[in-house]
Formats: sequence, structure tokens, C-alpha cells
Amino acid sequence: MPVDKDLLGQRPEDQPIFLPQNKLFHPLSQSPIPAMRRRAAFIKQNAYCPHSSHNATRMPVMPGDPEERKPRSGGLAPAHVQVECPSCGIPVACCEEHLADEYESHLEICDILREINEDSHDLCSGRFFDEFEYPDEQMEEALINMSNWDTYLYTRQHRAINNERSLRQVTRLLTYPVTIGSVIHELSPYNIRSGGRLTPEGLRSMSALRYNLHPPKDGSGGTIIRPKPPPVRVFVLGARGESSLPRDVWLQLPHMFQRSTFHLIFIGPESMTNRDHDLPLPEATPLNPFRAVIEGHGFGGRMKISTFVEYYHTLHKAGVFHPFDPYFDCFVLFHPGLGHPVSSREWAETLPLLLETKVPVISTGYTEWDMQRDWKWVNEQMRGEVDMLLEPGENRFRSLRWDMNDLDPQDISCANWGVWAFRGKRYEATTRDESKTE
Repeated sequence: MPVDKDLLGQRPEDQPIFLPQNKLFHPLSQSPIPAMRRRAAFIKQNAYCPHSSHNATRMPVMPGDPEERKPRSGGLAPAHVQVECPSCGIPVACCEEHLADEYESHLEICDILREINEDSHDLCSGRFFDEFEYPDEQMEEALINMSNWDTYLYTRQHRAINNERSLRQVTRLLTYPVTIGSVIHELSPYNIRSGGRLTPEGLRSMSALRYNLHPPKDGSGGTIIRPKPPPVRVFVLGARGESSLPRDVWLQLPHMFQRSTFHLIFIGPESMTNRDHDLPLPEATPLNPFRAVIEGHGFGGRMKISTFVEYYHTLHKAGVFHPFDPYFDCFVLFHPGLGHPVSSREWAETLPLLLETKVPVISTGYTEWDMQRDWKWVNEQMRGEVDMLLEPGENRFRSLRWDMNDLDPQDISCANWGVWAFRGKRYEATTRDESKTE
């Protein structure tokens, strides 16, 4: 006779779980959400204890990395984390003694880890997420204020968000289209004035884009017929999770520009991650040799999305996107890891081709150190043959929700923490006055 799981206090995994907002905190291994328990098991299986008595397991990758304090040999063997901190519910040490020894340093990030814990449970709480209902077209008479998230959401007429957790959840998705829009919009908070971080070369490049993104009213649409400019192409290189964002999120980009259309192009070997079941890759044909996935319906004629599961340098050399035009094109790199010891090899062939186009390249970073490492690597690789358009700094529209690396719970970051922009160096040609030289 089968036993009713509810009688035993157990819940089938396919049964909905509802968590009240005042009971979102649970140690991961004791969470009522099966996915959270699986996450705890993954962390315990892969993350190492940060205590300084253990031998190092890798080279330090950033300043303040706990691996800097570990000996290369002569210490205890590396051990996986097993003990969860009672305050944040995240596995952070191999035993109670090491948790006590490291507790003072752990307190520096404990509150953030607890916030990550509660935000993750909130997504699985079963509540209705009214903050994910996005506004439609922006009225031309209503200008967008891009000073910060609060003014942007208010002037874009989003639903009122009454608590910080909902604000963190909505910015985690909107940070991708709004970061792009905040750089290329004519009301961008990044300007050439003191503290605006936009350089003179950046003003030239952005002015070219804004010329087409904000065209003057010409009377078209009624009885007057005028040619319509081509869509602005936004190339998202190294696309990963951002390519699978809900299309309502990406529609916020054209909604910020009332008289412009966009062609969003995701490029990278991981650009179809988690999307294969929705849009299977087509067969290669003479008209579609790179098996591009095209989405053009349901966007009200404001946007088209193309996805290429291929490296950019392969497509560039094949001439798929030629010619490039600084008035209609821009590249975007979300957390590319240009200077990372592993991923920099994949970018070494792509970077010269990007600079060759003279099109602006907008890049973001998880942290300030990650962003500065990318900028240093670009300069070293190109030996100064690059113009800075937007100086590296904190992104006003970064995600307010923090993320944790499950392979190392000490490594916390947020999506698009920093933003900067560059392009291939342009040289001004001058004429020589022969009469003066004689």
C-alpha cells in the first residue's frame, strides 16, 4: 500500500511550495525547496574550506583572495566545506573549529550571503512577482530620467516597488538592456562634464550613434512617405545567460528610443544555453550556413533578434556582418573576462577584429578589479592602439542583487557592477601647407 508523503511530513517535488516573505531564510541543506538542497550538495562537493591551515588548491586570482594566505605545501590537505554558517545558511567551512577561526573575516560578507540565500528562496516562494510586469512604449512627451534606478523606474512608469527585495529581483534582469541604453541614450548620465567619465573621443562615437537613435521629427507616418533608416545593430559577443532572458526584458531597450528599431545579435558558443528546447538549431543551408536562429515576430516591429552559436572572429572573417557603420552599430561585452588567464585566449583573435571596425565596444565587469584587469589586458595586447570612450567605473544600473560563486562561496559579485567603453584608435589626417615649408 503506498504511503501518503504528506502524512510523513514530506512533500513531493512537483507539488507547489509557498513561502511567506517573513520565512525566506533557511540553511541551504535544510531548505524546503529541492533545488536549494541540491545547490547545497553541489557546494559541499566542489567548494574548498578557506582556512589558512589548508594547502592552496589554485593560484590567487584577485587581491584579498583567501588562497593567498594558504601555504603551497606543508599544511593540511584541502578539504571541502561541510558546515553551514548559522547566520547566512551557506556552507563556508570544513568543520566547526575552522568556522570559528574564520568567523571574524566571514562576517565581512555574511550579511550579503544571507541576502543571497533569502533572494534565492524568494524566487521559489510561489508569490506573484508583479515587479516583472514591464511597461510598454514610452510617450515621447515623458522624458526618461537616468540618474539612478529609482528615477528610471519611476519615469518609465514601472509598477511601484515597495521593498528592497523586489527591487533587487527586477534589477537583476533589467540591468542588461538598461546598461546598454544608459550609455547610448542622449540623456545618458555618462557625459563629458566633470565626473561624467565620457571622454572627448567617446563624445564623438556616442554622438554618431545618437544621431540615428534620436532622429528629428520629419512628419512621416501620415501622408508623407520618407525612407526609414535601418535598425541599429547591437552585437552581444560571448553571450551566455543574457541571451535567454525573457523577450519582454529586451524589449525595454527599443522602448527607450521611440523612433528607432533594433537588431539584437547574440554571438558565442554558449548563446543557445537553456534555449535548445524552445528554438532548436536549424540545419545549415546555403542561405544560412552558420545556422542562425532568427526571432522577428512578437516585437511590434521594434526589434529583431538573431543568435549565432559561433565565435565572432569566424563570422567576421566570413564577412557576415560587413560593412560596419559607427552610426548604426555597437558591440557589447557582458563580463567578457578579457584579462582572465583562461578566457583571454579565446578573445586574443577577436579583439583586433573589433578594433578594426572603429565601432564602439561597451564592456562590463563583475567587480572593479575584474574591470581594471580587462582594460589592462586590452592595452597590453594592442599596445595603445585603442581609444578610451568611457572611463572604467561603477555602473549606475548594475544589478542590486548579489550573486555567489557556488565553487567558492567567498567569491561574491553582481551583474554588470562596472561599465566602460573603447574602440580602435582613429588618427586624424592633416594636410601640409607647402607654401610655409618653402
